[in-house]
Amino acid sequence: MSNNSLEIKNLCKTYPSFTLSDISFSLKEGEIMGFVGRNGAGKTTTIKSMFNLVHPDSGEVLVHGSSFLENELENKQIMSVLLGGIDYYPKTKLKTLTDVTKRFYKNWDDRRYREFLSKFALDENKRVSELSAGMKVKYGLAVALSHHADILVLDEPTSGLDPVLRNEILEIFEFLADKEKVSILFSTHITSDLEKCADTITYIQKGRLISSKPLEEFKNDYLVIEGNNSSEFEKIKDKAISYHIRRNKVEALFKKDQYKGLEGFETKEPDLDTIMVYLERNNENEEPVI
Repeated sequence: MSNNSLEIKNLCKTYPSFTLSDISFSLKEGEIMGFVGRNGAGKTTTIKSMFNLVHPDSGEVLVHGSSFLENELENKQIMSVLLGGIDYYPKTKLKTLTDVTKRFYKNWDDRRYREFLSKFALDENKRVSELSAGMKVKYGLAVALSHHADILVLDEPTSGLDPVLRNEILEIFEFLADKEKVSILFSTHITSDLEKCADTITYIQKGRLISSKPLEEFKNDYLVIEGNNSSEFEKIKDKAISYHIRRNKVEALFKKDQYKGLEGFETKEPDLDTIMVYLERNNENEEPVI
């Protein structure tokens, strides 16, 4: 029997100016997956399609092995989604929002909710208009984590938060995954957060899946080379994913199996940030836009 909590199979959605094409990946029980890609890559479209917030053209979403659509109401009881860019009525108090929201969940845990209010220093008598961007994120997390969902899907959950609070939230994610076997999928541009807590990385680019695999395997697929710009680099630059020449120094990203070695060049293991920059940059020597 599969131990996947969530399976996405060949998800497609076409808009006039964008196509999400055959996105497939799976999230295991107790796994933290980082969902990566630049703005406009299709991360939010994928998440909204998963929850039927937009209607996909084709594909299937399985929750614990059964169709999400065939059991939508039941599945939404055991899943939480927190989307970036969704705002609340500005004059509404948090207490009022929560009183409405908790009616939808059979397993709402008021004690747990109040623990998160305390941890995040949130005053539920405040109105939405009185909250900073970071406080809105914290409130959304408090609600998302308070009905004992075993699958959390979060779109930019740490955006706008300071490093201390971001670290606390990552520790909460790790606790939920390790101790409560909650499966967590979250998108972010803060790749250092993923380096700290992600088990796996799913990377999409322009609506297409690039890779979905364990973090260390993903990073191990690539290497960076550094050296002086020379005729040596010209021999192999066409095999580079992308490269950059600065003051006659070359830095380039390669798939590891495409690099055979060059005299005078050093290699190093890239971090996620470096991989993302080079996967997304156009091949090279353009002047910077100032």
